[in-house]
Amino acid sequence: MTKQSKYFGTDGIRGRVGESLVTPEFILRLGWAVGRVLARKGGSKVLIGKDTRISGYMFESALEAGLSAAGVDIHLLGPMPTPAIAYLTRTLRAQAGIVISASHNSYPDNGIKFFSADGTKIPDSVELAIEEQLEQPMKTVESIQLGKAVRVEDARGRYIEFCKSTVPSHLSLKGMKIVVDCANGATYYVAPHVFHELGAEVIELATEPNGVNINENCGSTHPSLLQKTVLAEKADLGIAFDGDGDRVIMVDKNGATVDGDELLFIMAKSGVDKGHVREGVVGTVMSNMGLELAIQQMALKFIRSRVGDRYVLEALHHHGWQLGGETSGHLICLHATTTGDGIIAALQILAAICQAGRPLHELKNGMQKFPQILVNVPVTNPSAHIKHPQIQQAVQAAEIQLNGRGRVLLRSSGTEPLIRVMVEGEDQMKVDKLAHELASVVRSAL
Repeated sequence: MTKQSKYFGTDGIRGRVGESLVTPEFILRLGWAVGRVLARKGGSKVLIGKDTRISGYMFESALEAGLSAAGVDIHLLGPMPTPAIAYLTRTLRAQAGIVISASHNSYPDNGIKFFSADGTKIPDSVELAIEEQLEQPMKTVESIQLGKAVRVEDARGRYIEFCKSTVPSHLSLKGMKIVVDCANGATYYVAPHVFHELGAEVIELATEPNGVNINENCGSTHPSLLQKTVLAEKADLGIAFDGDGDRVIMVDKNGATVDGDELLFIMAKSGVDKGHVREGVVGTVMSNMGLELAIQQMALKFIRSRVGDRYVLEALHHHGWQLGGETSGHLICLHATTTGDGIIAALQILAAICQAGRPLHELKNGMQKFPQILVNVPVTNPSAHIKHPQIQQAVQAAEIQLNGRGRVLLRSSGTEPLIRVMVEGEDQMKVDKLAHELASVVRSAL
């Protein structure tokens, strides 16, 4: 980001409920500050959606009170996928959309993130204005000017129809058995309906949220239940979302996971055939080298951004490209929507399967993943330690051994006091050896 932020991270505000910024007092003030900033810009309507964690009720009420105190009307969407809030903000002509979610984290965490009127992340300038407003004393507008709150009753139906509209109208999933794991999160209602309405036989997993079971041994971060169910049901494939529905991974009929890199490869190949992927694809520094080589073999460019969907999106806009994503399954298809969307990404894969007339496990075989080892090394000052001469020498020595057929990456964790040591290459034993040797050098350099 171009600014020094006091409150906002790369994707809004997130943390443990009741601690730091994730308290009802702060969220009340945040709602008021957002309302004041929007009111100055002539804004009068904000959407609020959330995932299924129990603290969402509390923060929804706090935001509603703060926005109302600032004189802004509130339209409540209830539990909805994060990308649905982006879409509805744009189509309902709201000035902003607010999402209450901690994504793939467990239920004790929660967070707030924002979308602009055009369904994209709010710009740095607006975040800065909100932060400046947070430093001011909170004042309530006159009673006649207080914002009103209404519930949007047809939000789910609107979004279901939008998702279906992103694939050809003749696409039918009839005859296909799909297991859908919704992580007991925000997609629990919408996702099964989308695939069922397109003709698939849908077997639901983790679609009974109770406020505390979101992402608990289910969803895209815990695919083992989905793998077992796909095999037991003899399904064609499985689809797993994270708690807020902006990430997706899949499981093929043999029970093997298909991660974001492999899905991105399939989408790129299909996109080339359909004509909306022409110049290049954006991955991240963590994307597998096998993906990079496979994309280049399509005569496309492949560039790497920093980890985080915000940076992938920035790179796509900068180059004027349509497709990018992360290994975690955060996939962005700008020809279809404005932000990362798990359901829409899954639909693109299903359309590719139907178009090719080949199953998922065959489509992913066009990309050969390189073995990749990641070792986390606890440190006190990650960014300073990475620059240590002894560590840099060890990195160069490892790269020489890989001889251009692999990569070495050291990066500071954005959330923990860790240096992440990643080595990938064609030889599993060599990669494993180099990763642990390099991690040892990092520890000794401390």
